[in-house]
Amino acid sequence: MSDILKITGLSVSAEDKELLHGVDLTIKEGETHVLMGHNGAGKSTLGCTIMGSPEYTVTGGSIVFDGEDITAESADKRAKRGIFLSFQNPIEIPGITLSEFLRNALEQVTGKRLKLWDFKKQLKAAMELIGMDSSYADRDLNVGFSGGEKKKAEILQLLILKPRLAILDETDSGLDVDAVKTVSKGIEEYRKSVGGTLLIITHNAKILEELKVDATHILANGRVAKEGDGNLAVKVLESGFENTLSGVER
Repeated sequence: MSDILKITGLSVSAEDKELLHGVDLTIKEGETHVLMGHNGAGKSTLGCTIMGSPEYTVTGGSIVFDGEDITAESADKRAKRGIFLSFQNPIEIPGITLSEFLRNALEQVTGKRLKLWDFKKQLKAAMELIGMDSSYADRDLNVGFSGGEKKKAEILQLLILKPRLAILDETDSGLDVDAVKTVSKGIEEYRKSVGGTLLIITHNAKILEELKVDATHILANGRVAKEGDGNLAVKVLESGFENTLSGVER
């Protein structure tokens, strides 16, 4: 398998404060990687930087996606390349329905006009898969949605857009056990349908119980403090961050 994402010596700042310090991270196509760490460790900063958020400034290093340097590219160009970021706290967008948003996003990514009937059929099937009431398709995006429905809407985007790399930021946060299983089912379907690559950002890792993890990276103070396979995530769940990182220079 070839590298789909290669981050080398990445340093990132926001408002003159350095948040990431020389981060290295390599993900091969089709793998599932987990990014863990305490709140404020830099997990979301890394995810947003990979996506090209203008809130963050790269002060050193590079981001290479599918063999091409995208360090200076805008977020919309990265999205068209097949990079997707789910938000930790999805925003509400009055005036545009979930269905309209998804259809427009899919047309932007593919560069093709979609027949309404074909799109609605695809949307209905994806909503059924994650147990989302079809009436949400005609509601304004995330407006009045519960926390669980907002997270389902993010997974729905994943299934419809079929990105090559999906960065999921705290997708399991605030979900009960049944909702986590439903979301995990959607993620697994994404992997099966497109052989997608995943970078899952989490600090409690409930969702990992339902997924096969290839590699785990633990961030501390804006640096990669420890790396390992899926067993490292299990160790964190059992022992906590402090015990897992005991003796590691941070």
